[in-house]
Amino acid sequence: MPALEIARTSPNILNTVYQVRGAVYLAAQEREREGKEVIYTSVGNPHGLGQIPLTFLRQVLALCMAPFLLDDPAIADKFPADAILRAKEYLASVVSLGAYTDSRGAPLVRKQVAEFLERRDGLKSPGVDNIFLTDGASAAVRLGLQMLIRGTGFRDGILVPIPQYPLYSASIALLGGVLIPYELDEENEWGLSLDSIRTAIAKARNDFICPRGLVFINPGNPTGQQLTAEQLKGLVTICHEEDLCLLADEVYQDNVYGNARPFISARKVLGEMGGAAAEEVQLLTFHTTSKGALGECGLRGGVVELLNVPDDVVGQMYKLASINLSPNVPGQVALGVMVNPPAPGDVSYPLWAKERQAVLDSMGRRAAAITKALNALPGVSCVAAGSLYAFPSITLPARAIECAKEKGLVPDVFYCLALLDATGIATTPGSGFGQKDGTWHFRTTILPPEDKMDYFCQAISDFHLAFMDKYRGPCCGSVPGSKL
Repeated sequence: MPALEIARTSPNILNTVYQVRGAVYLAAQEREREGKEVIYTSVGNPHGLGQIPLTFLRQVLALCMAPFLLDDPAIADKFPADAILRAKEYLASVVSLGAYTDSRGAPLVRKQVAEFLERRDGLKSPGVDNIFLTDGASAAVRLGLQMLIRGTGFRDGILVPIPQYPLYSASIALLGGVLIPYELDEENEWGLSLDSIRTAIAKARNDFICPRGLVFINPGNPTGQQLTAEQLKGLVTICHEEDLCLLADEVYQDNVYGNARPFISARKVLGEMGGAAAEEVQLLTFHTTSKGALGECGLRGGVVELLNVPDDVVGQMYKLASINLSPNVPGQVALGVMVNPPAPGDVSYPLWAKERQAVLDSMGRRAAAITKALNALPGVSCVAAGSLYAFPSITLPARAIECAKEKGLVPDVFYCLALLDATGIATTPGSGFGQKDGTWHFRTTILPPEDKMDYFCQAISDFHLAFMDKYRGPCCGSVPGSKL
């Protein structure tokens, strides 16, 4: 019998589901192969939808990638002085972007991360040895989950908000853990209920599951909401009472628009609470270059800082990170620039500030436009778009649900496939994130360029109206322009 066949594949792999790259994404790829246009709003990939890189970051990367440019006598005429200085600093630390660094990442960049966190939160960092640079925040999350989930012979559970980013459900399944869901309240703008968390913990223990960690995503993915200081205090209190590690997914902290509640970090709240909680609650804080104004997903720059974690456990995490030898070095440089950008008075500061604010302002306008367009549709309700996403609820006609089941499809997958076929817009079904029974959603990014936003909103509107009209009739007619 061959070694590689489904019958002999790990059950953990077979039980792993990741809808962000699921049926709709695969159908979108097939559509591209047929030469048809696809607008990928299924993945938070800013540069993939036309976002322009920030100049200073790319100048520093260019000089680090091609250090011979620094020997050009005319270099000062081609690059600003602060970009040249920064490139030299990074090269002095990493030697070359083609060389391995320490498995935790370059000490200079980790020091810059520590200083950034201290400035942001007013709470001292435990030091560079507790900071791990990774290939994107996803790798940092997986590293934390690997340390928490003991695998075979245990039933270790991780509390995860529903809806959730499926990195968590997929990674927990792959590691042999158990996902413990706690539902967010859509009727209260995807609000956090501490009672629902306590109920989920009690139920898990009754089911002989050992809760080990509690995840929150702030601002939310896919829901876009921001947590209050009081809610964060509640999470810290629960973790202190229940001996849980708190996993703070805060990668969208810069993606807060308009009149939305400002971002507050769990780290800051922990420091302000003081007392036993501040000294004892174990906190893993995640950040990335992939979101915010940088949007540098392809550079894979990520980081996790460990607070109140014993040195011997940090050592085991270091051993685990060492298996991969080194996080990618361009991503480390990008992370360093993100946490230590040009400051007022630097040559590059005016352009950096202008470009960064322009990106965030544009995202704010796009978030507002998408929210307004979705809420104008019959059977659609959308909490204000935040982070990089809108996550509208769709009330599907009974005939559509019946037709989806006849085709062996989850109803929101059926809807999203029809949307893709009719418009070329690739979204992600809400069932890939988890949702309250009897409700259907889809996630779209707010990232289509502003000059395409009118088309994008109109295309979704036209499709939705046709879909709703068609499925008021007999099952199983097709939507105009759709094979479904």
